[in-house]
Amino acid sequence: MMLIRSLIVAAFVSAVAAPAIAAGDLKKGEALLTRDCSRCHAVGATGNSPRADAPAFRTLATRYPIESLEEALGEGIMSGHPDMPEFKYEADDVGAIIDYLKSIQPR
Repeated sequence: MMLIRSLIVAAFVSAVAAPAIAAGDLKKGEALLTRDCSRCHAVGATGNSPRADAPAFRTLATRYPIESLEEALGEGIMSGHPDMPEFKYEADDVGAIIDYLKSIQPR
């Protein structure tokens, strides 16, 4: 009986903790993109990009799968645009950015 109670409690704690972790990743991803990209791109679910030629991040999924950005973000993302700096992120940051980008794509 004690084992069953322990398993139920563990399952409940896991279910409650998982959304908090995901919310933390979303905030981290949003913060990284705001810090590094918002001078040119709209990084949120609404709003226009400060630069007309910079796509809003909420539209990226119309161009390619969001997951396809993982390698570029980890190895150094570059663009053909001469004004765009190169950014390189750690693996945990890449995961948070990908999760955030997925969360703002229109459904």
